[in-house]
Amino acid sequence: MAKTKTLFFCRNCGHESPKWLGKCPGCGEWNTFAEETVVTGKSGKTTPLGLVQRMEVPTPVQEIESSNEKRLDTGMAELNRVLGGGLVPGSLVLIGGEPGIGKSTLMLQVSLNLEGKKILYVSGEESRQQIRMRADRIGIRNENCLIYTEVSTSAITQQVLAVQPDFVVVDSIQTLQSEQIEATAGSITQIRESAAELNRLAKSSQIPVVLIGHITKDGVIAGPKILEHMVDTVIQFEGDRHYGFRILRAIKNRFGPASELGIFEMLHNGLREVTNPSELLLSQRENPVSGASIAAMIEGLRPMMVETQALVGQAAYGTPQRSVTGYDLRRLNMLLAVLEKRSGLRMGSKDVFLNIAGGLRVDDPAIDLAVVAALVSSANDIPLPEKTAFAAEVGLSGEVRAVNRVDARISEAARLGFEEIYISRFNQRGPSKHENIRVVTVGDVNELIGKLFG
Repeated sequence: MAKTKTLFFCRNCGHESPKWLGKCPGCGEWNTFAEETVVTGKSGKTTPLGLVQRMEVPTPVQEIESSNEKRLDTGMAELNRVLGGGLVPGSLVLIGGEPGIGKSTLMLQVSLNLEGKKILYVSGEESRQQIRMRADRIGIRNENCLIYTEVSTSAITQQVLAVQPDFVVVDSIQTLQSEQIEATAGSITQIRESAAELNRLAKSSQIPVVLIGHITKDGVIAGPKILEHMVDTVIQFEGDRHYGFRILRAIKNRFGPASELGIFEMLHNGLREVTNPSELLLSQRENPVSGASIAAMIEGLRPMMVETQALVGQAAYGTPQRSVTGYDLRRLNMLLAVLEKRSGLRMGSKDVFLNIAGGLRVDDPAIDLAVVAALVSSANDIPLPEKTAFAAEVGLSGEVRAVNRVDARISEAARLGFEEIYISRFNQRGPSKHENIRVVTVGDVNELIGKLFG
């Protein structure tokens, strides 16, 4: 007989407790426990209908047959790049992002464009008519894209086993309900149990399943943290409503690199892949202006050129302002302190604004040299030389430090027509392969300022 009992779950990490606790012993957060009613069977565990439980035995690692699984091509090179080459059979992928950023549009577009593949698109948020309206806007190519509006995990499991699609899309995990749990949809226990059932379905049937997830106001995926541990791949869909670009970033990937990035452009008929983001992220202007520099950065395995814009002016009020967009504020404060201490530039009484053009958020430390060049250029109101790029990290003592994959950065700058690039003197480089670009090496920020501004 099924038993009903009341448990308390941490909203942050999903830690289970028979009584309410002020501080979670799992994650250390305060006041995160919520009361929920759960139903357990005689054994305490349930199995979705149609799944066969197999008895596994321990096997020596050398006796396990290695096989190169053929990945499922999604039809989008940018999405394949983030996934590590495509969807792995039996994998569970979670895509999260802001409301209206384009998660459903992306997955419906993939489903409609995969000709010759059978796709089961499960929606718990929209009706069939609403999905058809979006499909008409995107353009229907795949006649085997099946739409199924359901929130019950057992019903979804039965349909997957009956239809046997090539892959499944579930929109969204927060709307699903498991019959084994007496809790509302979106609660911690429902999300955890629904994800567990879909994970067992994917692994037993070898059908890849893509889950679409909501995020909280803090920007993290809604639900317990264990949800991200249960899935094989976690992808974040980012972007600014005021820009047309959308960034697809891998946060976790068991089958590929977790640092890849894909770029899309939102259009009226869906998402368009941006195969050459450097040309779109560089601003076009007729006359050179001060405070603008170009950085050669690396996102995953992809080299990209981005524009760094700085504005330095006398503080109009008592306290100088420090404002950044797309860059770390603490990193900016460090670079300002380095310029003031090592180069004698008075930045303590100046307002400083820094912006990464195109709405991109940059974490690569190789952009430091471009930020320093832009700050000095704006402070002195002297434009930087045209067709000049930068790729190096700056240390606290003012030294210009080496960065990885400098040859790829130089090649990208040369391909886009840049005439010179500044790098660290300590970068280990082989014989020069770039005859059409001048490579300038510097050892510290004072040497950089001397070569740029005399």
